[in-house]
Amino acid sequence: MKALSIIPLSLTLLAVSTGLAQAETAEERGLAIAIELNANNDNFADSTASMTMTLINRAGKKSVRRMRSRTLEVPGDGDKSMTIFDEPADVKGTASLTYSHATEADEQWLYLPALKRVKRISSKNKTGAFMGSEFAFEDIGSQEVEKYTYKYIGDDEVNGIPVHKVEAYPAYKYSGYTRIMNYIDQERMLSLKTEFFDRKDKLLKTLSLDEYEHYDGKHWRANRLEMVNAQTGKSTILEFSDYEFATGLQSKDFSSNALKKLR
Repeated sequence: MKALSIIPLSLTLLAVSTGLAQAETAEERGLAIAIELNANNDNFADSTASMTMTLINRAGKKSVRRMRSRTLEVPGDGDKSMTIFDEPADVKGTASLTYSHATEADEQWLYLPALKRVKRISSKNKTGAFMGSEFAFEDIGSQEVEKYTYKYIGDDEVNGIPVHKVEAYPAYKYSGYTRIMNYIDQERMLSLKTEFFDRKDKLLKTLSLDEYEHYDGKHWRANRLEMVNAQTGKSTILEFSDYEFATGLQSKDFSSNALKKLR
């Protein structure tokens, strides 16, 4: 999440300089909150983590997958990220790669070991489910501030915690969402809940972010994410562990060719 290249400079400077309390319009206040939220996720250089993905169908049956994630911060643009599946056997070796961008369409690839080929995900197909989960391909890239326009809706509570409600409207093509409602912890400026509304403006799914940890006294990360589909009754839980930061990852570690060589 980087510089706001598509936001008019005068608006950006006004939102930052006036601060949350003095922002004049709902749009300026929403942008100011988004900027502060973004600041809690920046300047980590790179990171790695272990992940567990639990798929839960409408009947409550669970399917568990083990994965690893790698992320590289890219100054002036979106992050590069990779997810490698280790278990179970039927998905072992599958890997995804995302180049998030600020103002252009994200680039995404999926390596399918059974076919021994890298498949590029079309920008028109970002609404598709990521590996059968309730997360769409457009959900798994870094959410750059300038990908959206914003509006402050008001204050509320999530599990007794005071939050800001900020609505975000996708500024990029082919999104599956008309709007996204963010519930942001007022004290720590962390996202606690996100609601996604489909193209008919009906609630599609809700993401809850829990078990935040302040790694190295610098980097806030939610160790548990749960996405619940309001229309199908399905859900997906992502649990993170073993976070490491500034491990020395480089851009060459995030090429589409590198997907084929992962172990």
